Amino acid sequence: MKVLGASLGDCVHVAGVTRFLRAAEGLGWETLFSGPATDPEALVDLALQFDPDVIGISYRLTPENIRPLLHELRGMLRAAGLADRRLAFAGTPPVVAVVRAEFADLFEAYFVGGESSLAVKQYLAGGSPEAGGPAEYPQGVIERIHWKAPLPLLRHHYGEPAVSIEPTVRGIEQIAESGALDVISLGADQDAQEHFFHPENQRASSKGAGGVPFRTEEDLRRLYAASRRGNYPLLRSYAGTRDHLRYAEMLARTIHNAWCAIPLFWFNDMDGRGPSPLTESIREHVEVMAWHGARDIPVEGNEPYHWGMRDAPDVVVCAVSYLYAHIAKKAGVRDYITTYMFESPPHLSNRMDLAKCLAQIALAEFAADREFRIWRQTRTGLLSYPLNMAQARAHLAQSVMLQMAVRPHILHVVGYTEADHAASAGEAIESAQMAGYIAEVALRGSPDLAADPLIQERKEELIAETGLLLDAIRALGAGAEDPLADPAVLARAVRTGLLDAPQLVNNRYAPGAIRTASIEGAIRAVDEQGKPIPERVRIARVMEGTGAPPG
Repeated sequence: MKVLGASLGDCVHVAGVTRFLRAAEGLGWETLFSGPATDPEALVDLALQFDPDVIGISYRLTPENIRPLLHELRGMLRAAGLADRRLAFAGTPPVVAVVRAEFADLFEAYFVGGESSLAVKQYLAGGSPEAGGPAEYPQGVIERIHWKAPLPLLRHHYGEPAVSIEPTVRGIEQIAESGALDVISLGADQDAQEHFFHPENQRASSKGAGGVPFRTEEDLRRLYAASRRGNYPLLRSYAGTRDHLRYAEMLARTIHNAWCAIPLFWFNDMDGRGPSPLTESIREHVEVMAWHGARDIPVEGNEPYHWGMRDAPDVVVCAVSYLYAHIAKKAGVRDYITTYMFESPPHLSNRMDLAKCLAQIALAEFAADREFRIWRQTRTGLLSYPLNMAQARAHLAQSVMLQMAVRPHILHVVGYTEADHAASAGEAIESAQMAGYIAEVALRGSPDLAADPLIQERKEELIAETGLLLDAIRALGAGAEDPLADPAVLARAVRTGLLDAPQLVNNRYAPGAIRTASIEGAIRAVDEQGKPIPERVRIARVMEGTGAPPG
């Protein structure tokens, strides 16, 4: 395939044309650039010699001056027998507006600058840089990851907290038309997540609190239908906290749930989000994993950041990363989306945050093979945003740049408004556009942050400490066939305090006795004086109270 690029008339601006041609070269196309200020006759002569499949024309000067040039070019192309070639036009928005209105018969695509390399490649491959139809946008998350690579998919949580679904329907339409997101995560209110099948338990006074109040399957079908436009984003929603398998089947049937996101130790009586006691809840969550695995629906493990947001030490976060991957594989999950939330808790330093993530990657992705594929998702810490909106935008940018150090397949964009309010459709689009731009910049080439010796030292320390903690859980479940996958053993690990977090104080299922602090940017267990406690010592103190050997 061949593409010819030209800056037309007296236009000498060439940066956009050359980027267009580089994108074509990335697809293996042969390219030719006419140079700046190419008159229509010279362009047609080059086209006759080069015989391109696509001709890209750029003009970034006064809108009024493009009319005679294109009238002339159109006649020359027809006379030369080149009217069947694919033509794309690039210019400033005012110029493009004129060309769209008056030369729609000449061009099949338009670029105003700022389009992603994906949009250019998509056009060259035969699609459109704009909305084209569902056939152009894969409707399975794994297929879409491959399609968009090396850029990550962009996902954002969205659901208008209102008394009806109407604002969210309109917002999903707006997001889809923008093409900013690949995945829209429905933000449900609590009654939708817990009491969908139990209207008698729903409270009118809490309708829309925290998210969109879908109450019927028809509501969900309408929300899905709203996404059938623009770039046809995938839809997904978190697992229910009650009637788990019934809820999972309903999401798959109505919104074609792109993947299931379910924790291991949460969404139950321990955190007040569901009715199940801890041991029963763990068993139910494993059943949900198995249900999705049997149907080749990916499963997301969002377990580690629930502990991180409750100020658990880094080693506990790493341990549950291992546990979830171990259990998901055993449950028959085929495609596992493992999530790494940065800035969780927010007093981690960037250096120690990346070290923790690298340790989690080493521990959680140990089991990847042809039958258990792992896909990496990163996100900004929910509790990390400043209230100042200018600072919040800056925080989003620096967080995404840090996340790109681990080359995620999915960027879960957390809107910069998070500290103040749930993002509107427009704010979700803006946040996604910011994140997408940062991802593109990072992929051009960034310093290898992981090579920092202090990061590597902390990573290895965490891996070693996590091994001690996992051994202690095994010892706690001596006699169980697989202690690390046994719901009763895992619940006991929480009750005893092997797995603990400061914010679990006064919880009926956990001691909440552990103290943590940021020590040189890392979150460590500390004693009453605030001095760090080695993990071996902490484990020994916990195990003394259980009568079990420390492992």
